[in-house]
Amino acid sequence: MKSYRKELHFCLPTRRGLENITPKVRQAVEESGVKEGLVLVNAMNITASVFINDDESGLHQDYENWLEKLAPEKPYSQYNHNGFEDNADAHLKRTVMGREVVVAITDGKLDFGTWEQIFYFEFDGKRDKRVLIKIIGE
Repeated sequence: MKSYRKELHFCLPTRRGLENITPKVRQAVEESGVKEGLVLVNAMNITASVFINDDESGLHQDYENWLEKLAPEKPYSQYNHNGFEDNADAHLKRTVMGREVVVAITDGKLDFGTWEQIFYFEFDGKRDKRVLIKIIGE
């Protein structure tokens, strides 16, 4: 069995942002040489998320609006966590959106359903963050 590891690095210029990372994951699958297996893609920071959904701008804005209603950024004083950093809302948003995804690799390609894409969602940007890609298979 083969094993392959790659890190993606992000430093978004805004507090929140969304990026389609499917092409980067596809590239890692090609680099791995794995034809049949699994790829794990996970955010290596507690205030960012990796998830799968449709790459549609209206849906992306719906996520932003919905998450802001669930865990509004301000007022900062509403959260017990806030003090040294004002990012409690980012921790909560990450919990809702999830930490990682696992996708099957079949015949050397990501085995997606219709419209599925992999996204990195940043909730507390303006600093370095990482995403781990771990591939296992044959």
